[in-house]
Amino acid sequence: MAHEFTIVCIKGDCGSEGGHIKPTPEMLDATKSRLASNDGLLTDWRVWNFGDDINQVMVLRGDLGNPEVHDLGWNGLNDAAEVARQAGLHAAGQDILTDAPSGNVRGAGPGVAEIKVRFGTEERPAESFLIFGIDKSGPGAYNWLFRKAFTDPDSCMGLMLSYMLKGFSFTIVDMEFKGAEGKDRLVVLDGSTQLGLISALLFQDCRFGIQAIHSNNYPDVQVAAISTDRLHSIGGIYRGKDDPVAIVRVQGKLPATEEVLKPFTAAPYVPGGARGSHRLSLLPVPLNSPLAGAYCQPIVTCAAFSLSPEGKLSGPGDVFSDISWDRARKKALLKSELMGEQMCSGAAMLPIEEIEY
Repeated sequence: MAHEFTIVCIKGDCGSEGGHIKPTPEMLDATKSRLASNDGLLTDWRVWNFGDDINQVMVLRGDLGNPEVHDLGWNGLNDAAEVARQAGLHAAGQDILTDAPSGNVRGAGPGVAEIKVRFGTEERPAESFLIFGIDKSGPGAYNWLFRKAFTDPDSCMGLMLSYMLKGFSFTIVDMEFKGAEGKDRLVVLDGSTQLGLISALLFQDCRFGIQAIHSNNYPDVQVAAISTDRLHSIGGIYRGKDDPVAIVRVQGKLPATEEVLKPFTAAPYVPGGARGSHRLSLLPVPLNSPLAGAYCQPIVTCAAFSLSPEGKLSGPGDVFSDISWDRARKKALLKSELMGEQMCSGAAMLPIEEIEY
């Protein structure tokens, strides 16, 4: 028997103690209280932070873009922002850029990633997925990582197997395009035959980003969803980097967890860092970590989940808390230290169009 659910991530920077460090326990409690009062709308939910961002994960029976779920996520962040305002915290409500969004949070400030899953079938007997959260970088931070994981057999040996041989297609969005009525400019490219075109877009990580990934062997199977809204395109000015979340389905006839994780060992350079204006290395850290590194080094968290036939979550498994990531952490710190030696010039700086504040 097949089981269908929608997994929704809605995250936002609602305020932080001591600068852009982390939300307070009271802020997280306010968000949890809001989600707990969902009146049966959700089958399950989780809340945690990565750096100064609060991430809400919600599971429901139903379609994408559910207005009640979007309102719930909005109110969860707004409750945390109100706690931050009362406590006099830094940047209270930073990602709450508009009034109540009337059932669609996308374009209102918070980052949104959602994906519909169907499992309990021959090609997808069980549902396992990862949720990544990056603080102090933009949506393009995933470009190189997911291009490697879904097109390169050196990262994903499963690409040589018959049920993955056709590869994956990438939906790429022009994050600078401001279409009427919130319309996106999108292109869908085949990772097995159009890798050059994909690479030509994705290296421009401040403009183009991966919005979704689909299986070519099973075209109705979406594998990944990434939040790609840029705050300055919504509010008109820079308020901070966009701190994207990503949902990635794994195992079965999709890349294994370890194959998706392999590129993260490189600790790649990504746009962001202090004042959102530099290129620094991506540091893998445990869930609920503060942003405590020198010059706001970008951080990434990874939560591993399974989903039951009743829509109940098992997890999160805290992937980057393991000792096996210590080497990648040291590499990331060293790469950022070396780049930081010329912090205010040359390759360490983003283009002038991306300099914040």
